[in-house]
Amino acid sequence: MKTFLQASLVLGLSAVPASAAELTLITAGDQNMVDYVNEYLAPLFEQQNPGATVRAVGTGPGDAGSQKIVERFEAQKQANVQTWDTDVAVVHEKFVGPMVEAGYLDSYRDRIATGGLVTRSNADMALGANVKGYVMPMFNSQTALAYNPALLPNPPKSYEELAEWAKANPKQFGYNGIKGGASGVSFVMGWIYAFGGGDADKLMNGPFEEAETTKWDGAFDSLAEFTTNATLTPGNAGTLDLLSRGEIAIGPVWVDMFYSWQANGQLPPEFKLVLPAPGMPGQPMHYVIPQNAPNKELAEKFVELATSAKVQAEGIVTRFNWYPGIDAQHVQAELDEATWNKLFVDVTPDDLAAKGKPFPIAPYNKAILEAYERHVTN
Repeated sequence: MKTFLQASLVLGLSAVPASAAELTLITAGDQNMVDYVNEYLAPLFEQQNPGATVRAVGTGPGDAGSQKIVERFEAQKQANVQTWDTDVAVVHEKFVGPMVEAGYLDSYRDRIATGGLVTRSNADMALGANVKGYVMPMFNSQTALAYNPALLPNPPKSYEELAEWAKANPKQFGYNGIKGGASGVSFVMGWIYAFGGGDADKLMNGPFEEAETTKWDGAFDSLAEFTTNATLTPGNAGTLDLLSRGEIAIGPVWVDMFYSWQANGQLPPEFKLVLPAPGMPGQPMHYVIPQNAPNKELAEKFVELATSAKVQAEGIVTRFNWYPGIDAQHVQAELDEATWNKLFVDVTPDDLAAKGKPFPIAPYNKAILEAYERHVTN
């Protein structure tokens, strides 16, 4: 119980459950996640639900933010707290499976009207764990290859084409390896999906089999050779910076970051994206409702609003350049043509459905990163 009380103080939340009309949301991620709720979603929800109030508290960026939420739920469950202090949480994909298995979450998706608008498989399987019913994606982040059409008018459409192009155009492809940012990690995972010699679906969905990891030597040998012809960048932003200065022609980026740089004038408007076959990983952030949430009905109403087509269009797509959590076809009618064309022309909804991949399940993910260190870094 002491751990739970300490966690409450750290997050600035009382250990006493909120009143029936007050909805408490905790979210991992950067400050913009908290601001999105407090400045946009909360006023909208409160207007539609007179008497209700919403407060959002951040737990910090990256995996550490989601880990704090897991620890918070764990402390309350171990302390036998009957009514928890959180109504809705926003967590990274990799933490949802363990939360479901530990019994921390409520299966609510079938009870809300927007539950049927979700079509991507990552809302059912999260890195090998069955989470169907327990999550609604807040948004989907996606990696793709950004390129400069002046230097590369006909970009490679697949990893195979990219490998051939890079041989003929040394140092014109740039990426940040596996330590400078997740876009580089995503590129490496996509390389193994393309050339790994095993079952890519097994890497994404499990089960883990040690024998599968022995099939990657050829893929890593070719990646090591490919990397000698590449420019290693200092991070996600570094790849975009080198692109903007014409020092590289193409490289993996987060799509939302690419469009934010374009909107800020840091990238020329004519730069484009391509999602190569067989695909590259992205990841969602998920809304979850704790099993012992104090205001479940209110929480379900909140998630239903947050995942409605109008809010996904205005809040997720227009404000942040994220891909929507629900199927894009439901969002299109709520967007003007210019906004739709900006986000869905280079990488179409069909591209996302066919080539937007999850990251490998945790043991394969770890094995791939270790193999990269052995074959490519050393």
